[in-house]
Amino acid sequence: VIYGSVTGISIGKLFMAGIIPGLVMGLALVLVTSLITRKAKLERLPKASAAERLRAFRDASWGILMPVIILGGIYGGVFTPTEAAAVAAVYGLFVGVVIYRSIRMEQLYEILVASVSQTAVVMFIVATANLFAWVITIEGIASAASDFLLETAGGSSVVFLLLVNIILLLAGCVIDGTSALYILSPIMMPVAVKLGYDPLVLGVVMVMNLAIGMVTPPVGINLYVACGISGVKFKDIIGAVWPFVIASLVTLLLVTYIPILSQFLPGIMK
Repeated sequence: VIYGSVTGISIGKLFMAGIIPGLVMGLALVLVTSLITRKAKLERLPKASAAERLRAFRDASWGILMPVIILGGIYGGVFTPTEAAAVAAVYGLFVGVVIYRSIRMEQLYEILVASVSQTAVVMFIVATANLFAWVITIEGIASAASDFLLETAGGSSVVFLLLVNIILLLAGCVIDGTSALYILSPIMMPVAVKLGYDPLVLGVVMVMNLAIGMVTPPVGINLYVACGISGVKFKDIIGAVWPFVIASLVTLLLVTYIPILSQFLPGIMK
């Protein structure tokens, strides 16, 4: 959504472009998980019966419908991505209050306060990053950086994409994805266009890079979340995350240099 708002590219097409790369990355992570768990020889729980699986699916079906409603509504032209966020919020509230009954009406005030606080933090980051992006554009810094990147790549899209991945992976280690997209998108997209690289695919590549950055130290915010939930020490989880990072990097290279993985669905949906 942020990349689309910065570059003017259709957010609906960006959603579609990310489906196959997302499935490929998911498959890569499944394979790594399978290898690790087999090596660890974990104890298997008894296989769930058909009735238990049906009951679990029925209980989860309301949650599964959330992405179906969001993506189906966007692709079907029922509502915009911004409107989809509002629809998702109302749907989530309805399911929590009426279906699962995990939210009581008296809790709504606390939920709203917490939501406003979290949103304020995100919007402050967005506002400052957007301001910085505006400054570097107005002052010609973005243009100069684009020219330098183009010159460094020597007119080669292969070298350019390698530089893009290196820069984004390093950026993801130290700054959040939102700020990185606001700052780097105006610099990298013009170079991609000049070299004939699809800016739609570039958006997927940038998002994948920054997603990997969320599980790499020193920032790696998802690692801190995992530590908080599991109780595992940060130094221990760092050592365990590298097989997954390597699998993600392999997927990233495939998506970077095989653009059809991102272009296929938007192409057939025209």
